[in-house]
Amino acid sequence: MTATLSIPMNPSYGRTQDIPFVVTELDREERDLILRCQRGEKAAFEPIVTRYMRRAAAFALGWVGNRDDALDLSQEAFARAYRAIHRFDADRPFYPWFHRILRNLCINHIGRSRYKREIPLEDAIPVRSGTSSPQEDAERSELRKLVWEGIARVSEQDREILILREFQDLSYTEIADVLDIPKGTVMSRLHNARRRLRDRINEISRVPLAGSEEE
Repeated sequence: MTATLSIPMNPSYGRTQDIPFVVTELDREERDLILRCQRGEKAAFEPIVTRYMRRAAAFALGWVGNRDDALDLSQEAFARAYRAIHRFDADRPFYPWFHRILRNLCINHIGRSRYKREIPLEDAIPVRSGTSSPQEDAERSELRKLVWEGIARVSEQDREILILREFQDLSYTEIADVLDIPKGTVMSRLHNARRRLRDRINEISRVPLAGSEEE
């Protein structure tokens, strides 16, 4: 079944737009769970947490770079979402709404943190598995540090889309759903965010990074 909803976009991104979506059995199940939550059934929120906890923790980890803080922030975001669930429109997707709650918590956490540049970098930057030499490991570790420093220096908007794409490996369509923006906007925004990240890394390292952005 295909339908069209008028979904308010994130205020930081622009106007309301009509977004086509496909109503699946999962959507119906999620809607039923939310309606039960709104009727006061606290246990109905547990399957929603289970469904999105890994994604939420991964986003927070990419933002704050500390595993314990990321878990605390994602749990707090779910707690806040539950407390506000009676104001949520059950006919809309849950995760984009929840994502904004989590994002704001991450931003506030970074703003309060006095040790934001001392967080464990190895937790925040994905590492490809495989056999490598000690020298390759050292080079990869240094690159992770540069990437994290670069991500810490880009705008909040750039950081958000980089985390969704590079840390969580979401598709353009999935990112568009989360951010409530058109797919074309995702592609152009990601292209520009990668360019600005490369510029920040070049400024930090003083050694230009080779290669072009791959979409």
